[in-house]
Order: sequence, then structure tokens, then C-alpha cells
Amino acid sequence: MFLLPLGHLQPQIKPHTIRTGLKRNLPQFLLLAFITFGVGMVVGAERVVVPIVAKHDFAVATYLSTLAFIISFGFVKAALNLIAGRLADRYGRKLLLLCGWLSALPIPFLIIFAPNWSWIVGANLLLGVNQGLAWSMTVTSKIDLVGTQRRGLALGINEFSGYAGVSLGGFIGGVLSGSYGLRTTPFLFVFAVILVMLLLSLFVRETLPYTRIEQHDNVGIPSHEQTPPSLRHIFALTTWGDRALAAATQAGLVEKFTDTLAWGLFPLYFATHGLTPAMIGGLVGTYTGSWAVLQIYTGHLTDRFGRKWAIVSGMWLTALGIICVAISTSLLWWFSSAALMGIGMALLYPTLLTVVSDVAHPHWRATSLGVYRFWRDSGYAFGALAIGLIADHFGFLTSFWFTAMLMLASGLLVALLMYETHPKSHIHSST
Repeated sequence: MFLLPLGHLQPQIKPHTIRTGLKRNLPQFLLLAFITFGVGMVVGAERVVVPIVAKHDFAVATYLSTLAFIISFGFVKAALNLIAGRLADRYGRKLLLLCGWLSALPIPFLIIFAPNWSWIVGANLLLGVNQGLAWSMTVTSKIDLVGTQRRGLALGINEFSGYAGVSLGGFIGGVLSGSYGLRTTPFLFVFAVILVMLLLSLFVRETLPYTRIEQHDNVGIPSHEQTPPSLRHIFALTTWGDRALAAATQAGLVEKFTDTLAWGLFPLYFATHGLTPAMIGGLVGTYTGSWAVLQIYTGHLTDRFGRKWAIVSGMWLTALGIICVAISTSLLWWFSSAALMGIGMALLYPTLLTVVSDVAHPHWRATSLGVYRFWRDSGYAFGALAIGLIADHFGFLTSFWFTAMLMLASGLLVALLMYETHPKSHIHSST
């Protein structure tokens, strides 16, 4: 029942003021990028601190139990991605962005005062809501603002800002937990980030009207059609009905196995080799940081040379990085391997989103992105289940090798199935 009052927070845009393009909408684009940075900082602090908390504070016995917080996060975020995409096409982006930040407010206190591990798992349910709403709406709004001509660049900047936040948040979380205690100080920092981003979200402009001026049709639906197809139809089309979308969807799901490995097991693996929380934060930050920075360039690169082979090479480079982590024993090699993984993710991650944006009609693009992100972030949950079970029964390194082989196979599927989706013409958009 609170939807109507919050809806009044959305500023009204006069039709003649709506024009797509990065330069024309730069202030709003940069505001959204900074909010995405904040979304990344919140989850970044957890990436380093929570796995160590599992062993240090709660003596969680198995790897699968340790990864339960990622399983809860993954399933909730995946479901919210799907719902948020559909709601965003109906009711707009800003309302859901605000709801995403409101849902994050209890997270730091649930972790700080947790008497048992189930509270941490519960906090990650809310983290999934926050990520599913807030990150979804910032990326969708950026796509709306820039139109078709610079979509790869826009998504590269979006993912750069988000994963720069993940990298910095992970590093700060590691330093604070190593110096001032595992839980209180790192998550008071997280609470401050949440408050700032909630306030900034009040100044975000609603971008749903921008989709109505786009004349882009890659899937056979007339550009003048105002009513989106059913969710069932878009779900089927995105999951298996179109070769490019199906290839992107399976690749998105599989690449989250890599991120689950880095999030859930890298801190534990490096801790067994005597590394401090700050050093672990630096290693995880190298992976997410190289991923973040390079996405600006890889997004622009795919606008010039296409999407398909950037994805394939990214999947295979990431797999090689995982293998190098598994066979390395020195800190220098671990840092180099983490950077190689980041390079691979920078090539594939924003490009997968761009493929979906290329193919989907603007009137139901947010829904299609929601379906893709539903499957992609389900990879956190499925990945945590598979990797946790393998690590428990066969050891750390077997889970590393399993993830690397899965990435190689997924890249091969993209090479065989995906057609090039880079648009050959651009209408009603410019820089």
C-alpha cells in the first residue's frame, strides 16, 4: 500500500525534454554510477569478512554450511531480479531503487548482533533484496538514458562503478576487520554507505519515459507496440527461444560459479596459507578491481568490434586464472592469477548484459534483463551448492578445477550458439 506515496517522489519529465544519449544525460548517468558504486561497496565488505566470521566466530564446520549465506543471497537476488524487471516496466525504476536501499538498512545490525550463523544467512536474504532491486534499477536506468549507440560503453561504466565498489569495499572491510574486530566496525561502515546511497537515490530521475522514444526492434515486435508481451513469453524467449539470449543466459549462470568461488572460498583458502585479512582483501580486491577498471574499455571495445568473441575469450581467460590460482603457491602468482581472472570477467560480464539489451525490445527490455539476471544470479546459489559439496568431499582444489572446466565448456557453448548482436544501425540516439 506504500507504492502510491513513494511514487510521488518521482519527478515529472516533460516529453520535449526527453532525449537519449550519454552526454545529454551525463549528470543523471554519473549519479546512477555513484549509486552503483555504493551497491558494490555493501556487498564488497561482506566478500572478505563474512567467510572469515563463519570460521572464527561461529565455527561453521563444513564448506557447504559456510556457503549457505551465498545460497540465500543468490536465490533471493535471482527472484528479485525477475520481479523487479517486470515491475520496472510497469511502474518505473526509481520506486524500486528506493525500496532496495530501504531493505538494506537492517543488514549491518543483523550481522553485528548475530548470536548464531542463521542470523548471517538471514541478513544475506535482505542483501539479495537490496542487490536485486538497487543494482537492477541502476543498470536499467543507464540503458534507458544512453539509447542504443553507446550501450556497451554505458554498461561497461555501470559494471566498472559497481565492481570498483566491490573492490574498495572488500579492501576496507578487510582492513577494518583486521584492525578493529571482525564485525562491528566493518558493518558500521556498511551502514553509513547505505544511508548515503538512500539519500542520493531521492535525486534520481525516473527513466521509464525514455524507453518510449527508442525505435529499436531486433526480435520482430513492432516499434510502436506499447504493451509488453507476457512474462511467460519473455521468460521463454530469453531462456531458450533465441540463440543469442540462451547462450548469454547459460554463460551468465556459469560465470557466477567463479564469483562464488572467489567470494566464499578464496578468503578461506588464502587464510589456510597464513595470509592476514588485509592481504586477503588485497587479493580479492585485485580480482574485482581489475575486473572493474577494465570494463570501461571492454564495454567500448564491444561497441566497435562486437560482443560474441569478447564473451568467449573472457570465459576462457577466467578459467585460466582459476587454474593458475590452484597451481600457484606464492603471493605474487596469486595476485597475477587474480588479475587474470579479473581481465576475463571484464571482457564477458558487461558484454553479456549488452547482448540482452541488443536483442530485447525497449518496451520489455527491463523484463528480459530481469530474466537474464534471474538465471545469472541463480548461479550464486547453484554454484555455492556444487562448490561447497565438492570442497567438502574432495577438497579445496577440486572445487577450483571443477569451476575452471565449467567455464571452459560454457565458453565453447557461446562460440557454437551465439550470433553477433551488435546493432548495425542506430536510431534516435547519439553522444
